[in-house]
Amino acid sequence: MSDANNSSKNSATRSIVIVGGGAAGWITAGILAAKLRSDTEGSIQVTLVESPDIKIIGVGEGTWPTMRSTLQKMGISETEFMKYCDATFKQGAKFAKWVDGSEEDYYYHPLMLPQGFLKMDLAPYWHKYADKISFSEAVCFQEHICEQGLAPKLITTSEYDSVANYAYHLNAGKLADFLQKHCKEKLGVHHILDNVTEVRPAPNGDITAVATKNNGDITGDLFIDCTGFKSLLLGEHYSVPFLDKSDILFIDNALAVQVPYDDEDSKIASHTISTAQQAGWIWDIGLGTRRGVGHVYSSQHTSEDEAEHDLRSYIGVKNKDLMIRKIPIRSGHRKIFWKNNCVAVGLSAGFLEPLEASALVLIELSATMISEQLPADRNVMDIVAKRYNEIFLYRWDRIIDFLKLHYILSKRTDNKFWSDNRDPDTIPESLKDLMKLWQYRAPGDMDFTSNNEVFPAASYQYVLYGMGFRTDFSLSQTQLTEQAQADDLFGRNMQAVKRALATLPKNRDLIKKLHEHGFQSI
Repeated sequence: MSDANNSSKNSATRSIVIVGGGAAGWITAGILAAKLRSDTEGSIQVTLVESPDIKIIGVGEGTWPTMRSTLQKMGISETEFMKYCDATFKQGAKFAKWVDGSEEDYYYHPLMLPQGFLKMDLAPYWHKYADKISFSEAVCFQEHICEQGLAPKLITTSEYDSVANYAYHLNAGKLADFLQKHCKEKLGVHHILDNVTEVRPAPNGDITAVATKNNGDITGDLFIDCTGFKSLLLGEHYSVPFLDKSDILFIDNALAVQVPYDDEDSKIASHTISTAQQAGWIWDIGLGTRRGVGHVYSSQHTSEDEAEHDLRSYIGVKNKDLMIRKIPIRSGHRKIFWKNNCVAVGLSAGFLEPLEASALVLIELSATMISEQLPADRNVMDIVAKRYNEIFLYRWDRIIDFLKLHYILSKRTDNKFWSDNRDPDTIPESLKDLMKLWQYRAPGDMDFTSNNEVFPAASYQYVLYGMGFRTDFSLSQTQLTEQAQADDLFGRNMQAVKRALATLPKNRDLIKKLHEHGFQSI
């Protein structure tokens, strides 16, 4: 027994077993296999075991721009990916009715940094124009593109290149299928379709193998739990506690529906639309052949019948017979994500409401760190695990802060949901501290000292000033001595608006051309 224990503690990492498929499993498999060159002889083997009986949830339809580099690193053609996954372009998010609920109430969180952001901060200089132009309009040309229904690039733009920064809207179920095929055929991932019946422990607490119904024991040196909410390895086997965050984020249910377009020429929005409701909000994502629409809400503040009524009112009477699917949401995450030789990725690690599309990017970030910090042997794995846990606990906390920011800035009073969200007892201390600082100066990079930030300072500026927050620069040490440079940058942004509006195609038109001709390969 002791020899086996010593052997497992010092053995080299030669095989990785991913338990669970879906987007989490196959994105992780693709990132690891591409980095480790698993298709070459003598390389570290990546095996994915998934049940043939479990359906994926499949509603995570929004990505971050990071997905472009992720797919590119896997050697995937953007044209092929977009065609197969019914993908379209995402240039940010439009938040409607979040401040006061009026028809005129909306703002944008675009995917581009403000004009000249790396050289100077335009927020203090914009404040004197705040009554005439919104922050995102003044500092970024992307809102104008979205409002006009334009795409972020041309058909002549190379794959993964852009005129305006973009992410994707996609069919999550098709994404998993697409990545599965690519990983198996191009990246050397070994795929086992079987049900896991038992987890085999070693004397030192590690996992030595997962037992399957038809394929026996699947052994490995590192196990990655991608089993969704079940969290078979980290949650059930290791009993790692789940940290419930419903005292901060109240959303606990989602109603999802797929809405057909009126006709094949209907406009495709190149941004996610998030429309606040009485006790939650509705997402609206435009794919090539349909829209993905859903209502996330707090069951403590409204009933399921009321939530469904609001959703059906939003999608309109033409779609009254569409089937709506209910998905329970438990906001929170595991106390740690890596224990012994097991690390959880995706829903098995945790989940937060999809307000800023953080689910898929957390999978990308997790798999990337595992691939880049992969322990050479078991002897150093606990060191890597400790660093991994520290970094991802920090990242989850910052995402929670950023999501909560959207709620505490709202002035809505039509439901207790909104006033409860503004209750200081529900706001993390870290966010309270930042809000105090931002009374006197704009969010800046020095407010976020880690190199593991998920949202940059610019994102906080877009939300803060989009929702009507005003910084009192007169009481700070900010000296507005660069007015000429600021005005020049404002002017450059307006010129960029004119160029974009004159040259960029309609989003639907570019999607059609993509399917007919494809982009230029790199």
